[in-house]
Amino acid sequence: MKILETERLFLRHFELSDIEYLYLLYSDPEVRRYFPEGTLTYAETKAEVEYYLKGHPNYPELGLWATIQKKTDQFIGRCGLLPWTIDGQDEVEVAYLLGKAYWGQGLGTEAAQGIRDHAFEDLGLSRLVCMIDEGNLASIQVAKKIGMSFEKESQDELGSFHLYAINRFEWKIA
Repeated sequence: MKILETERLFLRHFELSDIEYLYLLYSDPEVRRYFPEGTLTYAETKAEVEYYLKGHPNYPELGLWATIQKKTDQFIGRCGLLPWTIDGQDEVEVAYLLGKAYWGQGLGTEAAQGIRDHAFEDLGLSRLVCMIDEGNLASIQVAKKIGMSFEKESQDELGSFHLYAINRFEWKIA
């Protein structure tokens, strides 16, 4: 099921046939460089796809979604909206990850903008965040390009991260 569409992309629920493509991304150390858990096995990738087949089990309007390039109908990554509790506060993260062949083309920003707009317009969310490793300059740039600002340094069970955020009001006036 299609979730949203941008000029060059569409995002849809995962299908079991996406496991192989996602595994290629998740097993690449460079793609997973800033993820505290590092690369994932095939079994871990399969479990993630199965978990998000119909959206997040507790919040079906959220989840990770297959990101497809329209021009080629090619699976290029996974992006979406993820629920978290950060420092006791319920938050929703804009998540984005694309294969290396698609870096530097503005596709991550395009996907993140589409997700942001979907979250505020269609889902009525009031705030969005990104949890980013301080060394991940490309992700920091994407967060800034979609209107997010650095809010604070934080930490969870997987390690420290920088929290970027935007609220609905800031988005409306941008």
